[in-house]
Amino acid sequence: MSLKSALSPSPAPALQLEQALQLLAQAGRAPPGGERGSAPWVQGLIDALVELSSRDALTGLANRRAFELTVAREIDRVARSGEPALLLVLDLDHFKRVNDTWGHAAGDEVLKAVAAALVECVRPMDLVARTGGEEFAIILPNCGAAFGQAVAERLRRRIETTPVAITPRQTIAVTISIGGAFAPQWVRSTPQLWLERADQQLYRAKAQGRNLVQLEPTAVSVVSAEEKQLLFDSFQLQDHE
Repeated sequence: MSLKSALSPSPAPALQLEQALQLLAQAGRAPPGGERGSAPWVQGLIDALVELSSRDALTGLANRRAFELTVAREIDRVARSGEPALLLVLDLDHFKRVNDTWGHAAGDEVLKAVAAALVECVRPMDLVARTGGEEFAIILPNCGAAFGQAVAERLRRRIETTPVAITPRQTIAVTISIGGAFAPQWVRSTPQLWLERADQQLYRAKAQGRNLVQLEPTAVSVVSAEEKQLLFDSFQLQDHE
């Protein structure tokens, strides 16, 4: 059952309460408190469903949809304020070997352990997301070049030095490769261009042996042709206002 089907229009009330409660139960979430059917109870149910739709079911991290929305807001904020921001993309090294050797249940335990470790290593204001099978991303607002490398290295070391228990008697070591890019300050960019820059650094980390961090060397990124055109278009728009 999907969230869309639970909230789809029908001859019954728009919000089908039993289906909505079933969705929460399947995700291990408790129903809202208060008197069932009251306005605060219904609002609590809606809020819980909205939260559920933005979370990865396995790890509890933000999902791809929530990540993309946050990236768009952050790159717009940086363009307006000039404050630095860092985007990290992370990929578990040789994750297929884990699934092939220990099974997908063990792979799920690894993903959950890595997700928890990443959250513990960053600030509450930072967004940690699971964006794919073994792929993660972190958006760090107000994080300049002086701190970016240290943050990324802390994440890498934490994963490297934290064995994951896959059975009561068995642990395995995992590592992670990290690429990062700074949002161009005072420049109207796009989420896609920012993500492509971070991905390029991740490819470098993997090509150089994995279990490495590769970041753009400075928060003053080289402005791409696409970003120059976006900046030119914005100036033209201002001239016509």
